[in-house]
Parts: sequence; C-alpha cells; structure tokens
Amino acid sequence: MKTKFKLQATASAGLESIVARELRNLGYQETVKIDDRSRVFFEGEASDIALANIWLRTADRVKIVVGEFTAKTFDELFNEVFALDWPEFLPLGSTFPVAKAKSVKSQLHNEPTIQSITKKAIVKRLQQYYHRPENLPLMEKGPEYSIEVLVHKDQVTVLLDTSGESLFKRGYRTEHGGAPIKENLAAAIILLTNWPANPLRPFVDPTCGSGTFCIEAAMIAMNIAPGLNRSFAFEKWPWFMTSVNLSELKDRARASEKRDLPLQIQGSDIDGKMVEIARHNTVAAGLENVVQYKQMRLQDFRSDALDGVIVSNPPYGERLDDEAKVRQLYREMGETFRPLKTWSKYIITADENFELAYENKATKKRKLYNGALKSYLYQYFGERVKN
Repeated sequence: MKTKFKLQATASAGLESIVARELRNLGYQETVKIDDRSRVFFEGEASDIALANIWLRTADRVKIVVGEFTAKTFDELFNEVFALDWPEFLPLGSTFPVAKAKSVKSQLHNEPTIQSITKKAIVKRLQQYYHRPENLPLMEKGPEYSIEVLVHKDQVTVLLDTSGESLFKRGYRTEHGGAPIKENLAAAIILLTNWPANPLRPFVDPTCGSGTFCIEAAMIAMNIAPGLNRSFAFEKWPWFMTSVNLSELKDRARASEKRDLPLQIQGSDIDGKMVEIARHNTVAAGLENVVQYKQMRLQDFRSDALDGVIVSNPPYGERLDDEAKVRQLYREMGETFRPLKTWSKYIITADENFELAYENKATKKRKLYNGALKSYLYQYFGERVKN
C-alpha cells in the first residue's frame, strides 16, 4: 500500500487561505500549496488523511489525488485512467461510483461521458488485475470509494473522496432555521476576527438563529476538534483502517481540549423557537454549560464590557419579505452597536448596500460565499482598549 499521498482539501471560494493556515498549524507547512480553484494541496500518510478530516474546521472535504494528466480525447482519458494504480485503492468487490465529473474550458466537455469513460477504464483495469472475465461485470457490493474527475483546460485530476458527507456536517446541528450558515463558513468567519487571539473576551451573536456561530466559537476556543462526533468515508475502507488507529487519534484530540476556560459566549434571537433550537444544538455539541442564550431583540442589546466581539448573520433579502424592514433593521443595528466603541463587529450579509443602511463604512470588506450565495463580511474594528 502507498505510504505517501498527494491530498486536496476543498474549500468555498475565498476561504482557501484559511484552510491553508489550518493545514500549516497542523504541521504540513512544507507541502501546503494554494490553488486558484478553491483547492489547497498538501501531502501526508494515511494517518494525516484522518487527522485532516478530524481537525479541519473550514474545509469542505479531504480527497486523495489518484492521478493528474493531460487528456484532449476520450481515448486519452481512457488510457490515462486505466494506467493509474487502482488496485492500490480498490479491493475486489469494492463499490466505486464515479460520482462527479466537471469540465471547464476543455475539449472534453461532456461530463456524463467523462464519468462513463472513467468508470469503464477502472473496471477494465480491475478485471485484468483480479483476473476477472471482461464479459462479466464486477460485483460491487463492498465498501464505497467515491471517485471524482475534474477537467480544467485539458488537465485532468482524478480524486478519491475520503470524507463522505461534507465536513461542515459536524453532527451537532439537529435542527436549523430557514437560512442557516454552514458550520465551516461560521468557523472561517470567527477565525477571520480578532477574537481567537484572546477568547476570554466577550463573544456575542445577537441574531444567533440555530447557534452555529456560538458553538463554533466555543469549539475554537476550547480546541475541540470539529470531526470528533461524526464518521468519514475512509472508516469503511479495510486497507485504511488496518494502517490507522482512528480511536487513538481521536483520544489524542480529546486530550488536547481546554475545557476549563472561563468563556463569555452569548447568543440571542428575537425568535423564541430559534433560541430553543440553538439550545438543543448546543446540548448536542456538549457545550450547554459554555454558551448562554436568551430571547431578545437585537435592538435591546447593551453591554458595559470592553473589547468584545460581535459576529452576526442578520436577515436579508429573501429572509425578510419587505425591503424597508431590511433597511430599518440595518439602521437600528448600526445605532445599537455604535456606543460599543471598543467592540469589533463582523457582519455577513448578501446585501451589497449594507453599509449605507448601517450608516458606517466598514474597516474592511471580504467577499465570501454562503453556499452559492455571494456575500460580504463587513468588518468594523474596535478602538484599542487603554491599559
């Protein structure tokens, strides 16, 4: 079995540098390379695949790069895929769907045909290796190995997904509201704030919805690995699990947690039902004694504390049926937050006119994607607290 793998962590557009920073912090400094197509490459052993899945907060998936080559015809695609060392990855009896094909600016542009040709090439390779007749189909009843083929400017990348469900699915969000923010995007926004540098400061989400920002903040501060309470695709692969002690890796992660920090994390929402959902999700995350919630209008938030951080994903557009209500909410948000001069505020919204209604120009603005929805993170830095 291979001992070294070229790996790829995928991310939403705009988050690549955050994923790369996470990988470097995990110890992969020398091999991390950011791609301009929402991908971050790194290298590692089988145990590193497990560690990346357990620890990455802001990535979508971790994938093995099975092969890379140029192909401008379907014959070239077949031959190059056939030449890859599939027996290293796919035991006899494996289920191996070519689940996804994507082509951009390439001569091979028919994606269903790319999937079909790739599947045929792998089948023929395994039939020859395992001495199975070509006129009989391979029995695919074993563990699933999900394969992807990406073609960009005639350059083909063949990938094996190790994660299964996207890494934003931590396992704690049992319920959510109408427009939830994904857990990995919430974590990325928190990592873009100045709060993790000193997490003992107040952290407030005054539009908490299902509690995602508050839960992710607590997990970051307490060094709780986001993948501890979920499963991954690689756990069903016999060759992988015989080389990696997953239980030991998770035990080490739990031993590194900082559960005794005196955190000040608070969430509130005008909708009492959402506050109850947030509480349920926080219990599912094992953080019910860490995060405090209450039902409250955003406009009623007050604090005498200094140097706090506000992170908010307020309603906008499709989430409020009246444009005038949106403008009023943003204006009142600006009025409510203005007295908190030493607090930093980070507000994500798809509304490009947010600053006008909020009546304050952001210190910085960063384009992000909440799913397919283009959004902006408006960052307002607080005044420095004098000692």
